[in-house]
Amino acid sequence: MHELHAASYHARQVPEYTEVVEGVWAIPVPLSGSALRYVTVFLIDTADGLVLVDAGYDHPSCWQSFHRSVESIGHRVEAITTVFLTHNHPDHVGFADHLRTVSRAQIVMGRADDFATMRRERGGFLQQLRAALDLTGAPPDVADAMYADAVAVAVHAESLRLDHAPADETAFRFGDVTLLAVPTPGHTYGHTVYFDTRGLVFTGDTMMAEGPTQLAIVSRPDDDPAADLFRSLARIRALGATIACPAHQYPYREVAARVDELTAFHRGEVEAVRELVDDGDTAWPLAQRMKWPRPWAELGRGSRRFHLVHALALLRAVRR
Repeated sequence: MHELHAASYHARQVPEYTEVVEGVWAIPVPLSGSALRYVTVFLIDTADGLVLVDAGYDHPSCWQSFHRSVESIGHRVEAITTVFLTHNHPDHVGFADHLRTVSRAQIVMGRADDFATMRRERGGFLQQLRAALDLTGAPPDVADAMYADAVAVAVHAESLRLDHAPADETAFRFGDVTLLAVPTPGHTYGHTVYFDTRGLVFTGDTMMAEGPTQLAIVSRPDDDPAADLFRSLARIRALGATIACPAHQYPYREVAARVDELTAFHRGEVEAVRELVDDGDTAWPLAQRMKWPRPWAELGRGSRRFHLVHALALLRAVRR
């Protein structure tokens, strides 16, 4: 298998597109202005046309880069029949609607991440974030500043209309290629991985090659994204995939071992919180006592926001 190796991930440049297995290409799409640098989308050649997993930002530079890569591979974007979106974050749904205009592609995403469903059941992303920051117990001026930062960078259209929004496991067949949509909440509540029955699983942001999974925002009384993630990881392991294709970093083998590693890490986080938390603690004092890649005092406000919301999710796991 030709991989996007770890060396490419750690390098500053955006890697070139790579054929993961015959007929499946990993296409890094640069993310203008983002610390993430790029998101990897996956193009699948089938007897019933091309299929795409994820769709970068809604930004001309993303579309142009993607368009050039597809042409360099020897295909045309107009031949894409279906776009499978792993979740509704802006670096994944971006140019899906533009692609539908160009190619008449069908768009698929998990029901709970369908924007209309999300707004009806949870509110928009910023409403959820505001609720979460209030739940952390952070001082009002801190929560207000964190929210204002998010408004400046996280506003995006939440109007994408889906052609299919599966709530349960659903098989999509394209000639001799079958993709099984598998709900895997944890990173978002409607996150979905797509299992290519030839042995690949497109894992979105649930299971990257390195590092932890960012847990979903807790904004409702019944939210428990850590518990969701543990169930999702177990389901991914049961699929028996031999290659994982995440939306960031690089494709890798030893999928079951990575599931076990990631499960152990997050269970360790939950147990650490259990040891640290005092009765009546909110996430705000807890986050300041937790161990992060850098000490809390050295973190910028954006990093503190991410860690604080993550701590809230871990605290919810302990309390429930």
